[in-house]
Amino acid sequence: MAFKRSKARQDIFENPIELFRSFSKRKFPTEMPHQRTIIETYMEQALKKPDVALQLPTGSGKTLVGATIGEWRRRKFDERVVYLCPTRQLVNQTVRQCRDHYGMDALGFTGKKREYAPGDVAEYRQGRKIAVTTYQSVFNVNPFFHDADTIIIDDAHAAENYIGNMWSVEIDASEEAHRALHQSLANILKPHIGRLDYSILTGDVKSFADTGWVEKIPSPVLSQIHDAFVEVCDEYTAETNLRYPWNLIRDHLPACHVYMSYRGFLIRPLIPPTWTLDAFEDAGHRIYMSATLGEGGDLERLTGRENIYRLAAPEGHNLETVGRRFFMFPGMSLQDEDITDLRNSLIEKSGRAVILTPSKKAANQVVEEINEVPNLSIFSAADIEESKDSFVKSERAVAVMAGRYDGIDFPNDECRLLCVEDLPKAANLQERFIATKMGAELLLNTRIQTRVLQAIGRCTRSLQDYSAIFITGSELQDYLSDKKKRAHLLPEFQAELAFGVEQSLNVELDDFLDNFDVFIENGDDWRDVETDIVTDTKSMHRKPFPASEELEAAVSLEVKYQKSLWASDYDGALKNAKAVLEQLKSPELRGYRALWHYLSGAAALHLSRQGNTSAGGVAKDQFRAAIKAANELPWTSSLLLPDEVNEILSAEDRELSSQVEKIEAKLLSLGTTQDRKFSKLEKEILEGLQDKDRFEQAQVELGRLLGFSCGNSETDAAPDPWWLCEGHGVVFEDYVGAEQDSLGADKARQAASHPVWLEEKVETAKGCDIMSIIVAPVTKAHDGAFPHLANVGFWNVDEFRKWAVHALGVMRELKRTLPNGSDLAWRAQAAKVLVDEKLTMELIRQVRSETIAKDALKPL
Repeated sequence: MAFKRSKARQDIFENPIELFRSFSKRKFPTEMPHQRTIIETYMEQALKKPDVALQLPTGSGKTLVGATIGEWRRRKFDERVVYLCPTRQLVNQTVRQCRDHYGMDALGFTGKKREYAPGDVAEYRQGRKIAVTTYQSVFNVNPFFHDADTIIIDDAHAAENYIGNMWSVEIDASEEAHRALHQSLANILKPHIGRLDYSILTGDVKSFADTGWVEKIPSPVLSQIHDAFVEVCDEYTAETNLRYPWNLIRDHLPACHVYMSYRGFLIRPLIPPTWTLDAFEDAGHRIYMSATLGEGGDLERLTGRENIYRLAAPEGHNLETVGRRFFMFPGMSLQDEDITDLRNSLIEKSGRAVILTPSKKAANQVVEEINEVPNLSIFSAADIEESKDSFVKSERAVAVMAGRYDGIDFPNDECRLLCVEDLPKAANLQERFIATKMGAELLLNTRIQTRVLQAIGRCTRSLQDYSAIFITGSELQDYLSDKKKRAHLLPEFQAELAFGVEQSLNVELDDFLDNFDVFIENGDDWRDVETDIVTDTKSMHRKPFPASEELEAAVSLEVKYQKSLWASDYDGALKNAKAVLEQLKSPELRGYRALWHYLSGAAALHLSRQGNTSAGGVAKDQFRAAIKAANELPWTSSLLLPDEVNEILSAEDRELSSQVEKIEAKLLSLGTTQDRKFSKLEKEILEGLQDKDRFEQAQVELGRLLGFSCGNSETDAAPDPWWLCEGHGVVFEDYVGAEQDSLGADKARQAASHPVWLEEKVETAKGCDIMSIIVAPVTKAHDGAFPHLANVGFWNVDEFRKWAVHALGVMRELKRTLPNGSDLAWRAQAAKVLVDEKLTMELIRQVRSETIAKDALKPL
């Protein structure tokens, strides 16, 4: 064959804008003004910075900006450039945009490494073309793209799980391959955690599974069990997919945290140690493309960088959103079955729809429900991974995407209906722990907001786009309809959401359908509405998140803390943790301060075990400070021995804090912007208490609403329902269907023996002080009953029903004042209300002890 002639050297342009304009096959005559502005600012300010964040809102063309800068750097500096996307769909989408829209050649790399085309690999290695691939291709124990000079990270605001997963061991007992490991770790932890925690962890108590229950193993405990913990994980992960992340963190376990959930564990560091990954660390230039700059240093926490230079969206552009959205909140007016019918009707009207769900389980449920729609083609994320053409060409189709905030775009007529099922605010157990157990959701504000906005922006990708957004599930509905949360959004989003809420209140199913028709027709009737939204937008302003400046000032110290801890430099970790605390002054950061006092104490504890004799005292001081910083947080009391904790908080205080925390979780699960779910539960309880056959179940549900661990058993000699707190409880003998006005000896004997039965049969009751209470309409007792009634309380059934009505009223009022999210101020007020209304376990027992059955009942 003849020798190949050398290719002409590619032209070198002075800047990326000139390069883009030279692409003869581009479909855009020129770049948009905001794109040009941010590229020019990048060239002036950030060209040589190691870490740079570029802010452009969703749908504003940040792919063009990032790809053009990457292509220019490849040519100008002869660099190898890797462009990272969260998913395969987005890799393929980016490559198509580069080739078909921008006239720029780029190579997509997805799937298995061994299947990469040799020619494509060579083109990348020689710096001839940009490589577009997934996060996992870099954040991997054996990364294929280990030699990039510039790494461009698209959707960096969604990167937490994609990056953090590399150093995360997630153990799920529902997966057969993880089950033995889960049980073995639970057995190791059993002597060190509460009985209730152990029962939830192992699945014996299911009532907390739907409230997002999460706990963390304190560092003092993890230190005690370190060797056994490592040995078990070594043994059980060897033949599973968990071996890769476990091998990365096993020698750094003291720098990690162990979180527990219902039948699950998560082991990971607070901040991902990206500085240990050569493929990422050695790149001379890293560009983070984001719809937000991550207020309060969130981007640094997500990516493990100390400092990221930020280039904000061009002035004026960040006051606009892209396209028009019509929000529909059917849960504000309709029952669940009507919501399903409404969604199916909207799908029929729209022809094509996209549905985002929080999990595969939820996606499967949705598929079952939409199967009722005739002649409908259903696509999964995998079905449109390579191309969405089959979906777009279908006249009647639905794409159901599970577990995705990010996703493929559906602009223009490709889709006019986006259904968003209840996407959770917390993406993993660590985020859930920070938000709910430490009362520090403030830390996650930017992260949560960006994920939600990213989800609802799938179908509005240009100024001319418009899409109906059908919101279901209480958590997302509460978030988007909360006026305080909305105040932190761009004005146009605020106006759209306010309009959507107004149209969703006190309406019927047909009203939703009629409004959808008007919106999709996009005619004169909608133009009048459009004018109102635009007018409202002008009167609205975006408020910054509180305490952002303090969080931003602290973040570089937080990363330094994690670096020191990872290197077993506990002295450095302690110094940096204390330095973080110096920055956190705002009252809103009390929960986060408590967390950093704990982290300081943990570093001091490790230091003391290296022989620093004074560090042990420092650890205890910091743990005490954690408790005092936010005594509404029951988790912090697990840091010290009971006697030491009692010096700060009494056992009753800790029990009350735990009760309030559980009430908060239960009420949040019922929704804060509507009373429908609460009213349904209230109705079930009140009607059940009037029915002798449903009385016991109603009693169980009432106890759960009051924040107690509850149960009931149908076995022989078992008691009726029980309510338990950490160290105290009550167990009932319900004799509500009594046909006589007297209590027999057998009933009395059973009631007196119930605490012993619980102690023997119920794990969560072991060691608890249990009070037995008879609930009955009787006024008398047989002579043989009285010897058994000396320590048994008595509650007249009608009085119990009246008390239940009162208790439900208090819970309704607490729900009315509950913000959309964990709130320490609300917890403090709720604790006071429970004490004033005598609804704590201590006061319930105290009041009932004043009516002992032996004295309350008269002899026959």
